[in-house]
Amino acid sequence: MQRPTPDIVRLFPTFLWQRRLDSASCEPLNRNLLAHADALQRDGRGTRTGSAWQSEHQLHQAPVFAALAAHIDAAMADVLAFVKVAHAPLHLTGCWLNVLDPGAAHAVHTHPNNFLSGVYYVQTQSGADTINFHDPRPQTAIIRPPVTELTAYNTDQVVVPVSDGTLLVFPAWLPHSVSANLSGRARVSVSFNAMFSAYDTTMSSPLWGPMQDPDPVRG
Repeated sequence: MQRPTPDIVRLFPTFLWQRRLDSASCEPLNRNLLAHADALQRDGRGTRTGSAWQSEHQLHQAPVFAALAAHIDAAMADVLAFVKVAHAPLHLTGCWLNVLDPGAAHAVHTHPNNFLSGVYYVQTQSGADTINFHDPRPQTAIIRPPVTELTAYNTDQVVVPVSDGTLLVFPAWLPHSVSANLSGRARVSVSFNAMFSAYDTTMSSPLWGPMQDPDPVRG
């Protein structure tokens, strides 16, 4: 007897929003961002740890960032529309340049106290053109049987290729990392975070309705 084909239902998928700016937009933008990164490093600003450098986290307040900010704002609006979030203004809470020289990497991390995070790629090349996203469900690692083929249903890491002008947006809680730069020149990117404006007054009330007075007996 032929076995029926099972229905596969994907539960709780995680989105990764991706766009690549066209050459006319990204090439002059990238030149300006590279020059800005060089100027900041020459002035001794930012933080250097070994072969990695990171700027201060308020880059979005600099005029050089205005053009990229417009692209990020449009991307975030698209993301909110896609996930069906009601009208809820977002604002950038931080934005910074990353420079990973040959050999530099970035360990697994998340961006707490934000709703969205993202990255824009200024300078990439073979050996320095991917980002890794990791399964946010730690319980899946409790039992790890051998598999015959990696699929979306049994892997704990997804490697996403990127290129100059790629703009990614993802949930701020999604763990991600960057593998060691295996190329001969620096990998340069701009990272950013965003949170709902006036979250405490517009969105943080309990979803089940107004708070009730505690039961005088049960407390």
